[in-house]
Amino acid sequence: MDQALPKRRIISINVSYGTYKQFVSAIIQQAIQKVSCYVCLANVHMILEAYQSLFFKKVVNSAFLVTPDGMPVAKSFGLLHRQTQERVDGMSLLPVLLSEAERHHLNVYFYGGTQAMLAKTTDYLTVTYPNLNLGGTYSPPFRELTKFEMDEIAQNISSSGANIIFVILGCPKQEKWMHAMQGKIDAIMIGVGGALPVLIGLQKRAPIWMQTNSLEWLYRLKQEPRRLFIRYFKTNHLFLYLLAKEQLKRSIKKNIIRKIIMKYK
Repeated sequence: MDQALPKRRIISINVSYGTYKQFVSAIIQQAIQKVSCYVCLANVHMILEAYQSLFFKKVVNSAFLVTPDGMPVAKSFGLLHRQTQERVDGMSLLPVLLSEAERHHLNVYFYGGTQAMLAKTTDYLTVTYPNLNLGGTYSPPFRELTKFEMDEIAQNISSSGANIIFVILGCPKQEKWMHAMQGKIDAIMIGVGGALPVLIGLQKRAPIWMQTNSLEWLYRLKQEPRRLFIRYFKTNHLFLYLLAKEQLKRSIKKNIIRKIIMKYK
């Protein structure tokens, strides 16, 4: 499997960089060829999960692509690597990939979420993407699956002829599931998390001005304050601390190298 796009280290994980079009093209090409691989959509939460878990760090860094899903992640390219990187987020990527799948006659599959959400998804796709090949949907039980169940699910998805599998389990569960399924399913898997409820109208997305100013998290917090307050409070502060620490470390390293070069000039 060729690495489609290069990556840069952002604190704890290697995040892919390139244009939005290049990301879409890389995913569709793997889907057409039915390569068994997966895509992680990296936000602050994922970076911190990987920082705190060596296994999860390995899971994310083994992905075919790791997109800069959150605006803070995209902006980190400028702070740490002095390069501009546009955001490639799940909420905008999902409808684009569905359109591309429809255009290329690719088979898509949705894994995760509740049965009610998947039923609404099927209705939405029928109306919005009438020529899309929907291979199937599956709402797994809310518990750890046995090896037998994992193998059976892999067989069922493979039998559907899926080219792209959209996984809706939430981070870090969906990334671990995709990692475990690599090599068992000949398709590209993408952990889209909360992008699906927004697409089908179960949730609203933040206004454009909030998206472009790294404030989408604040909009989501307003929607789900009880669930997200502690998570955002902790993750945002820790991310800013680690980002500043990484910047300082890089600055010190550059100054040392500069002094060594000047000494031997």
